Amino acid sequence: MKKALLLFFAMLLTTAGFAQGVIALFSRSEEFFSLMNEQKFKEAQAYFDTVAQKQTTPEKLGEIWGSLTSNLGKFTSLDLVQSSVQGDYYYVAADGNFEKATQGFTLIFNKGQKLVGLRPRERAVESEYQIPSYADTTLFKQIEVHVKTPGHDLVGLLTIPKNGSNFPLVVFVHGSGPSDMDETVGPNKPFKDIAGGLASKGIASIRYVKRTVLYANEFTTSFTVKEEVMDDALAAIALARTTPNIDKGQIYVFGHSIGGMLAPRLALLAPDLNGIILAAAPARKLADIIADQNKYGASLAKDTTGLVAKQLTEALKKVDAARITSLGTMKADSVVLGLPAAYWVDLNNYNQVEDAKKLGKQRILVIQGGLDFQVSEQDFNIWNTALSTKKNASMKLYPDLNHLLSPQNEKGTMSQYQVPINVSAVLVNDLVTWINSN
Repeated sequence: MKKALLLFFAMLLTTAGFAQGVIALFSRSEEFFSLMNEQKFKEAQAYFDTVAQKQTTPEKLGEIWGSLTSNLGKFTSLDLVQSSVQGDYYYVAADGNFEKATQGFTLIFNKGQKLVGLRPRERAVESEYQIPSYADTTLFKQIEVHVKTPGHDLVGLLTIPKNGSNFPLVVFVHGSGPSDMDETVGPNKPFKDIAGGLASKGIASIRYVKRTVLYANEFTTSFTVKEEVMDDALAAIALARTTPNIDKGQIYVFGHSIGGMLAPRLALLAPDLNGIILAAAPARKLADIIADQNKYGASLAKDTTGLVAKQLTEALKKVDAARITSLGTMKADSVVLGLPAAYWVDLNNYNQVEDAKKLGKQRILVIQGGLDFQVSEQDFNIWNTALSTKKNASMKLYPDLNHLLSPQNEKGTMSQYQVPINVSAVLVNDLVTWINSN
């Protein structure tokens, strides 16, 4: 599945982009630049509406592309940054990556998803990742490891204290969509932050590149979370068991977002795990989460024309189509809200809360940010109600943290992810205390 499709389900939505509309616009933007790169300028012209086509001839597009590649070098990739609604038009911000530099673009679409404008865009000054103060690099080392399943080899890092032995170990499990081993979003790297913080306090970890990055071609037809998440997470747990200087009775899973949603399933399949950490983990169905995100985006749009309300209604209808619990006459690879029907059937038949309640001796920690606009406090409350009587379960809500577990002043939008800020030191210290309290 294309990167743009999976970005949506990674829950990094713009404030005014809705469901299938965002997916379609991102896809058309990628397709347009692919045609330009292949110098298929006549086909690229067809992406414009009839009025714009008169001014945007294939020859003109060829001149534009020739100028860009002459100055910036060969085109390598396109990054979709965000989308927004302005009146009757949809704006897509994209960064075109060339050999010598990156050029920002704004693509303007009409309601028919036809281009009416293409213009250069000034890119914000890029911020760099900042090592958190609680990650003392003199106290730990990082060793390359490989998480392997049949036909797959995912590079990863074992982050382990330099001194001592018999360390507890945490396996990190990503959220939805493509992700590197650090779960990088803009200049922020939540998994890297936490791994460094834990290792500085005597706790090792394994993190790895997600299969959706290294084997993206396998996600163009039917798949479920088994292929996206489960198989590799179980392989990483198996790797943890064979890692030298690790306490085999102190292996944990840290699941973020959908990784947290799936953590109870992992714990049932790996009963020797000592515990699971559910970070910003949905307690409801994925369709409910997506519906909430769309409603939140609509509330921020400040649209007085009624267009956003109409889009929201249409988006919620499409979200409802993803609530299927059986394929029926549908093919497994039928696309529903950007994902295969088989994916939805699998997740919709999964009850993560009930699975968590089945866990006996395995410890459970649920953590949630109060300023998370992607997975809400409502999910935390569901976890709390279901697990509060279990002696092996602990819950903590952090009022000032967002979905990346970083401190914020308001709930805000995805633009906050472009500002470098580390995972909360309070949260990292709490993780250390919880793990060591075994």
